[in-house]
Formats: sequence, structure tokens, C-alpha cells
Amino acid sequence: MHWNLEWIRTFKAIYETGTLSAAAQELFISQPGVSLHLNSLEAFTGYKLFDRSARKMVPTEKGKIFYNYIIDPLTKLEKGEQYFHKRAKEERATISVGMCFEAFQYTLEEYISKFPFNFIIKFGDYNQMQQDLDNGLLDLIVTPRAGNQKNLKYEAFSKERIVLIAGSETDTTEIKQLIKENKTKEIASFLKNQLWYSVTNEMEHMKNFWQKQFGEHPDFSPNYIVPNISSIIRCLSNNNGYSIAPDFLCGEAIKDKKIKLIWEGNSIVENTLYFGTRKKTIYQNEIEKLETLLKTKWQCL
Repeated sequence: MHWNLEWIRTFKAIYETGTLSAAAQELFISQPGVSLHLNSLEAFTGYKLFDRSARKMVPTEKGKIFYNYIIDPLTKLEKGEQYFHKRAKEERATISVGMCFEAFQYTLEEYISKFPFNFIIKFGDYNQMQQDLDNGLLDLIVTPRAGNQKNLKYEAFSKERIVLIAGSETDTTEIKQLIKENKTKEIASFLKNQLWYSVTNEMEHMKNFWQKQFGEHPDFSPNYIVPNISSIIRCLSNNNGYSIAPDFLCGEAIKDKKIKLIWEGNSIVENTLYFGTRKKTIYQNEIEKLETLLKTKWQCL
């Protein structure tokens, strides 16, 4: 006797939704059908997988172990099912791109419905993006770090400058005077006592800027940690506080006077941005279209 894959799907739905009725709705089957699948799976395994109550299906210890055991392979199977399912329309190329969330939001987001190919976007760590590109999981990455993998090539296409910004309601009289007088130590001391916004995975911007200007690492913690730089700009807009951010993300808000550009620093902090691709790819035409669009949009930011 072998277990049925549908029993596993049903178990996963119950585990994640918490009730038989919610699992039934998610799977588009009847509640008695959900109960039958679960009973069959428990009979097969010989273990009780949930403690049943009027309001909640609570996983037992064996249920938790079973979920952790099946979740990864089941997720892969479901993704494979979606990918390989026969489509009614003619098959289109699928292009996977890795870049930071903000870059996608400001450049490609408004155009994806018009792409003549399927499109998958991935956000995350730049080192992981390079690995995924090398392994064939991504077709194009936008990165400030050029690697040396023998199967990959990198093309510089733009630069980003890391700058000090502030909300439009911030009193910047003192900081501007200190900058004008080039009092570096006083600038650092003043900034440490202000309200700061940052992003967990973008603390590198602040560290690099601070090290370059003041010769030390920032020895204070930001007051507010938000999901991304776009959130910082929205939080600072018509408000009070400081942050460090790439200039291309701030241009529109500065133009609209929602935030202020305070300082580029005595020592400019600038990153080169690269397109990363595999040297051999069957999607060259699609990638070139994306690169052309990205170059055009970056020039407008």
C-alpha cells in the first residue's frame, strides 16, 4: 500500500489553515473529503497528526515532524506542476531576474504586463543572486558587485551615489552650517543625536558612508528599521529624520520637495551597477530588451 499525494496536500492545507472547512475551501473539495483524506493518512502512518477541537486543528508532535518532512518536496512538486502544466497558449520564454526591490519598483514594475515573455523577479542577497545566475536559476541580475565566475559576464551600465537625506520638515540649519564650515567631527556628533531610519539589509550603505566621511563605524543604532528604502523615503516625506540612501531612489522625492538632499560627503561614495548574465544563453534577445529598458529608466531617475 502506498500513500496518496492528495492526502499529503490535504494534510498541508489543514496544517496551514487550521481548520477542516478552511482546508476544504483552499483545495476546492468538500469537508467530508478533507476528513477522509486525513483519516486515510493517519491510518497509513499509524499516528494521530492533529488534536481535533471545535475551533482549531492543532498539530501533534508527530504532525509537526511530518509537516517539516514533507513541506520542501511538496512545494517543489507544486511548483513543477505549475511550470510543466500544458498551457492553452503558445509556450513563451521565461526570464528570471534578480535585483533589489527598489530598483525593480522604480524601473520594471510598470512594464511587466507588456513583456512578450514570462517574467519572474527575485529579491535578495547579491552573493546568492550570483550563485543563482551561475546555476541557471536566474538569467539576469542587477548588482553593484561584479564577480569573477568564469561562466558569467558583467557589464557596467550606471552608477549610484550614496547620500545623506532628511525629511522636508527636518530643521537642517545647524547641519548645513557645519557642512559649510567643513567641521567633520561636529557633523558626526550632530548626526548621532538625530532620528535615523534604516533598512536591515542596507546598513552597508550607512557603514560605508560613515566610514568614508568620518573614518569610523557608526556607533549608534537607527531609531526606525523599515522593510526597504522606498519605505524610508515615504516615512521621511513631509516628516522629520535622517537616512543614507542611493541617490537614484531619492530624485523624485527631492524634486517634489518631500525630502532634502543634505550632503554627498567630502569623499564621494559611489557604486558601479552591473548587468550580470551567463556567457551562453538562449534568451539573449529577451535579456537585451530588459537591459535596454533598464538603461533607459536609470537615466531618467
